[in-house]
Amino acid sequence: MSNDIKRATGLLIIEVVSSNPNGDPDRESDPRQRPNGLGEISPVSFKRKLRDLVEDADGPVFKSLCKILELKPEEFRILESRGRVRKEITAEMGKDIKEFDQAEFMKSPFVKKYWDGRLFGNTFLEEGGNKGYIKSGVAQFVMGLSVAPILVQRHTNTNKAGVEGDKKQGMAPLAYRVVEHGVYCMPFYINPSHAHKSGCTIKDIELLKALIPYAYDHTRSAIRPDVRLRYAWYMEHTNALGSCADHLLIDALTPKRKGSDAMQPSQSWNDYDVPAELPKELADKLSSCTDLMKNQ
Repeated sequence: MSNDIKRATGLLIIEVVSSNPNGDPDRESDPRQRPNGLGEISPVSFKRKLRDLVEDADGPVFKSLCKILELKPEEFRILESRGRVRKEITAEMGKDIKEFDQAEFMKSPFVKKYWDGRLFGNTFLEEGGNKGYIKSGVAQFVMGLSVAPILVQRHTNTNKAGVEGDKKQGMAPLAYRVVEHGVYCMPFYINPSHAHKSGCTIKDIELLKALIPYAYDHTRSAIRPDVRLRYAWYMEHTNALGSCADHLLIDALTPKRKGSDAMQPSQSWNDYDVPAELPKELADKLSSCTDLMKNQ
């Protein structure tokens, strides 16, 4: 089935409202931000949300998608789950990864079990400079970057029930750190060239596409209550090699900040010109151009 995977170009348009879409541990969990003011959302952060939805095997999202896509849950487990250690992986495989040849590894239950390993690749099998398999995945997400600079608000969190015995209330100065408003673009790519190395199939891709619309709605938190996935463009090429330059597709669907000063933080979605479709000359080069959010 891996030979049937076509190359694809994706683009997520993410609106952030009074939320922290991705905290920076090097800056006391401030929203990630570049020196020029542009905000960032790391690919690791977004993929973690997809992994969490699949790992919650009894949750409504994964259970519903298994039924719709006719998936066998035991074949869609998560390799890089929270708290996982490499020794557990080696023990599960029965022997060290370096003792496998490619053909043997591809037939192993290990490959058939882990969805994220087949799709995203892994870091668990790289210890000690190991030249193992499925290190690079079929699906690669790029750093999400805001169209305009973001404005970060910082406030003190209070707790009516004090955490210390001699105090009636607790305070965490500047612990509430959120982006006032921002629109981020996160490209992603489907590269069939890695499918024969990772065991990735069309079913793996279909689950990815089905999960993306729920990535933020079903993983909300107190610090991330309002992150809106406005568009999730999935542009499938006509073949495995690609039928159009990726950057042309990304540029054509990237929102533009309105006004004379594009480097001012925005206040609302209406501050942007947002393309609703591809130009015909580009769309004609593709097999399809779909907004995965269309049915949401």
